Amino acid sequence: MRQGTIQVYTGDGKGKTTAAFGLGLRAWGRGQRVLVIQFMKGGPPSGEVLAVQSLQGFQVLVTGTDRFMIQGQYGEEDLREAARGIEAARKAVREGTWNLVVLDEIHVAVQFGLVQEEDVLELMISKPLEMELILTGRNAQKSFLAQADLITEMKCLKHPYAQGLPAREGIER
Repeated sequence: MRQGTIQVYTGDGKGKTTAAFGLGLRAWGRGQRVLVIQFMKGGPPSGEVLAVQSLQGFQVLVTGTDRFMIQGQYGEEDLREAARGIEAARKAVREGTWNLVVLDEIHVAVQFGLVQEEDVLELMISKPLEMELILTGRNAQKSFLAQADLITEMKCLKHPYAQGLPAREGIER
């Protein structure tokens, strides 16, 4: 039996979700089952989601609405979508059928008040020993960092957005 760890990808730099999907592909390539739960990403699917949607044993659950969210400005539908994501995460941890579970943008969902910090901590503490758990998003909660076995901070040194270049299909989305 291999021991799984808790990994956190955070910071203001680009690539947290892409890194998590990359690790998912690595695990899937070795015969492991991968579940990605995306919070606050109900719009058109990203390139990562499109790339893995036909891979058997690699599942993505997208939660959220298709509108851009501003902290403190959310409605009942946003809360329902976040609750759907947390319930799926609870089920994944409880059943233990996934080798790798990604909670994408979970830090932001907690920061915005869509998900309770205690609920995520409970998932982290109760995950099966062999499960790898990945949490992504800016502004990781200190309590999550304390529970993590590996923390990677993506730091933005320069970004094309600053020069007015919009998000490009296949690169930023």
